Amino acid sequence: MSLSEEKLTELKEITKDLRRSILKMTHAAASGHPGGSLSAVEILTVLYFSILKYDPQNPNWQERDRMIISKGHSTPLVYSILAKAGYYRGDDLLTFRQLGSPYQGHIDRLKVPGIETSTGSLGHGTSFAVGAALGCRMDKLNNRIYLLQSDGELQEGSTWEAIMSASHYNLGNLTAILDRNRIQLDGWTEETMTLEPIAKRFEAFGWHVLEVDGHDMNQIHDAILKTHEIGPRENKPCIIIAHTVKGKGVSFMEDNVKWHGVAPNDEELKMALREIE
Repeated sequence: MSLSEEKLTELKEITKDLRRSILKMTHAAASGHPGGSLSAVEILTVLYFSILKYDPQNPNWQERDRMIISKGHSTPLVYSILAKAGYYRGDDLLTFRQLGSPYQGHIDRLKVPGIETSTGSLGHGTSFAVGAALGCRMDKLNNRIYLLQSDGELQEGSTWEAIMSASHYNLGNLTAILDRNRIQLDGWTEETMTLEPIAKRFEAFGWHVLEVDGHDMNQIHDAILKTHEIGPRENKPCIIIAHTVKGKGVSFMEDNVKWHGVAPNDEELKMALREIE
């Protein structure tokens, strides 16, 4: 069931707010990761404002869905969306990366409510998601586990061990979404370490695979709902490969390796904000 026009309009306005916040936070800190934050905006917007079951007033509610952010360096997006979701006011987001601020460069579950586990050093989030999915199933909880992966982390051996474990334990309550923006710290993923054919690799490891345009919120929404049916029915984990653009929404950042971890200067910020408007 696709999103209504009214809901889609609401979500599009949220994505604009999030992109503004990402740019302002990285500009204020003069550091951070704008490119990979901008590429995942639509993915997390659909999840937090149309799919996820959570209570920002009770972050540890047992029946909540677990949202595991494996690409934990995309903190400008994560902190912005948690504020938008009501976990905190967020009027201090521009303290991002400052000494004493809770909004550090990699997410820390002890500093910010709504974060399930501390990540950022790649290769750990998938393992945690597998453990969470297995634990929730053992506790007979009526919830789902969602995992946001970066494509760069698929070059980590521990990630593939976890992927293998997920199918071994028949984790039909696990939905992973891969932010396939094709760029990592050192350049293009296929030049650093070939990942393709990703879909066939996940299938070989026992996962059900779906592919979407990672900036089309209707496609993202419909694919996630399909995993709710397919996972339990086929008794296997699901992966949605979301084809995205690094730096999406800002023309001079899009598909540009430079913007993996560089903040906009004063003039670049003005140009970027004008484009988003």
